Amino acid sequence: MRPLARLLMVLALTMVPEAARSQSASGDWWGVLAILPGKQLRLAVHLAAGADGNLGGTLDSLDQKAMGLPLGEVTLSGDHLAFQLAKPPASFAGSWDAAAKSWRGEWRQNGQSWPLVLAAGMPTAAPAPSPLPANWQLPSDAAIAALIDARIAQRPGAGIVVGVLDPAGQRIVARGPVGATAFDGRTIFEIGSMTKVFTALILADMVAKGEVSLDDPAEKYLPARAKMPERGGRKITLRDLATHSSGLPRLPDNMKPRNQRDPYADYSEKQMLAFLAQYRLTRDIGSEFEYSNLGFGLLGYLLARAAHKDYADLVRELITAPLGLRDTAIILGPDQRKRFAQGHDAEMRPTPPWRIPTLAGAGAIRSTADDMLAFMRAAMDPNAPIAAAMKLTTAEQRPLGTAQGAIGLAWLIAKPAEGRETLFHNGGTGGFRAAMMLEPAARRGVVVLTNAAVEPGSDDLAMHLLLGAPLQPASAAPSAKDGHD
Repeated sequence: MRPLARLLMVLALTMVPEAARSQSASGDWWGVLAILPGKQLRLAVHLAAGADGNLGGTLDSLDQKAMGLPLGEVTLSGDHLAFQLAKPPASFAGSWDAAAKSWRGEWRQNGQSWPLVLAAGMPTAAPAPSPLPANWQLPSDAAIAALIDARIAQRPGAGIVVGVLDPAGQRIVARGPVGATAFDGRTIFEIGSMTKVFTALILADMVAKGEVSLDDPAEKYLPARAKMPERGGRKITLRDLATHSSGLPRLPDNMKPRNQRDPYADYSEKQMLAFLAQYRLTRDIGSEFEYSNLGFGLLGYLLARAAHKDYADLVRELITAPLGLRDTAIILGPDQRKRFAQGHDAEMRPTPPWRIPTLAGAGAIRSTADDMLAFMRAAMDPNAPIAAAMKLTTAEQRPLGTAQGAIGLAWLIAKPAEGRETLFHNGGTGGFRAAMMLEPAARRGVVVLTNAAVEPGSDDLAMHLLLGAPLQPASAAPSAKDGHD
């Protein structure tokens, strides 16, 4: 599930059979991560074959002055290159582009993904950041439709729905999928990690009512005899979970799904509690931001236990019912199932919906563009039923280390220009991408929903429509050939 990383899912990378190597990866490679509007990071990758013939190497994050970070699991299979970074946890997977003489793929970190092209050589200077255009206006419906068409043209089966909100009202622009029922504002999508914003609002609402405290230790709401990891005499609190600073990993290591295409479905409460009881934190609690699906799934579980209700009941009672969000739910009814979009994986193959019973608070909600516009309008309305909770989710902030901006309770908060503040969250499941971005002072917001896990998908489009940030080049889905499952 997916910064501030394009501001910050489990996508299982399958091993591919060894093939004849047609391109050497040894040497120096460099690329630029556009992690935020106006915020870029240069990466230099140094690869070499060892005496055993296996590839190894290091990575330099030049603008963060983090040099010589060791790479692990460097693999070259045919024209496919992949490697992992242990700290901070990240990975790259891409394919050789013979015409451009570069590796074209994705960088994944903290549950987020960004396009990354690695070219031969080393960068000589930091690229000048792209300034956001002054007095940017939300594009017309025709302009938005053209952008969507360009993105889905090479992705048969894909469609995109965009919702735009400003003081003049709201608009829906939907395109695709070709040859199927056209999408509209009532088409239902998995919204993945955008669920975390709902979980944070539930936390804030319960705090405002005195039912829990941000500083309550998480273990307070665990079953009897269950244990949480501690470090240095400090306990993980609800605040730590809600700001991704608990020290818990992105996912538990005892999550071994029987079906990789539905990876959360069989992860049980018993497994989660067993993991928490034996896990040893590798950093001090509260000291560092690390995006954690486990942490937010645990938070939703704890809030449900504190309220003596199911997580889905809390979503309905505290958010969707007061706001009239009839199509925002975890379990869909018969009519909703008819409007539920078919998801597609990163290679545009139809993929099943995700079921997330135990970690529902991390990414189980489905919704529509119509409902998400109503949600964003309420999030910026001081008189809305969620106003008090919404205020707390943005007032509580922790820095994001070397990245620009801060983490609120779930919200990724940035100031792309002086005097402006935006709120962002995105989401990704096995067959969907989603992103929403709000500029509360201007009462503007954008939501982008798509039924394909192909990047670029939703994030850059939402940022472009709201702020005028650059778009990533549209591309076709990778082919499912050369041994990919």
